[in-house]
Amino acid sequence: MAANRAGAVALAALAVLTAGCGVSAAQEMELSASPAPARPLDGKVVALDPGHNGGNAAHPEVINRQVDIITGRKPCNTTGTSTADGYQEHAFTWDVAQRLKPILEGMGAKVVLTRPDDKGVGPCITERAAIGNEAEADAVLSIHADGARASGHGFHVITPGLLPGHNDDVVGPSRRLGRDIRAAYRAGTGMPYANYTATNGLQSRTDLGGLNLSKRPAVFLEAGNMRNQGDAAKMSDPDFRERMAEALADGLRRFLD
Repeated sequence: MAANRAGAVALAALAVLTAGCGVSAAQEMELSASPAPARPLDGKVVALDPGHNGGNAAHPEVINRQVDIITGRKPCNTTGTSTADGYQEHAFTWDVAQRLKPILEGMGAKVVLTRPDDKGVGPCITERAAIGNEAEADAVLSIHADGARASGHGFHVITPGLLPGHNDDVVGPSRRLGRDIRAAYRAGTGMPYANYTATNGLQSRTDLGGLNLSKRPAVFLEAGNMRNQGDAAKMSDPDFRERMAEALADGLRRFLD
């Protein structure tokens, strides 16, 4: 009799454990089948255009070729500027873009770059615009650094001016993108608006091929003046470049979310 009771108790315990395992497995299946939470930039496409390129200086025959930018003709590309210590603009823009890309991807965005590395030549400003257009980017951000007089400091954002019949549909959205980038960049980095150009950190131009030829909302960021000692120190600091990338991601999220 005692053996029978012990066997019954064991069977009952096994049944409870089995039932418990069954509920747990069902719960796990239900959880695994639940959709992932939506991210703020799911379904959005962002084109990042790191200005210039590492091989440009060695190939003047390529970058000096004239291309049509609607309002005139300009060189295919340029070498960019540098700090007094020799930190090159092309390296700066590439680094910021590489920091910004995974942040945007973490928000759900698909990120398209206009160049694959910092060793090549070009591409021309016309090709860079075409990359954003072909990707049907929801926002295009061209990252640059200025080479103004050493006394000038601060950042500014450039938006496309109206070219009737060419960019009518994107001038308004580009201005909104510019305002969002400006606000987030200033808040995230603490850098002031440029004191040597633009008005309150914003400027509209019709002489930049990347903006003139864009069919998508697009802006240029002049992230600071590399010829200014204070700006150069910030731009040469990897930790500060990370702050720049985080601020730009916030600006793009504001515009796209």
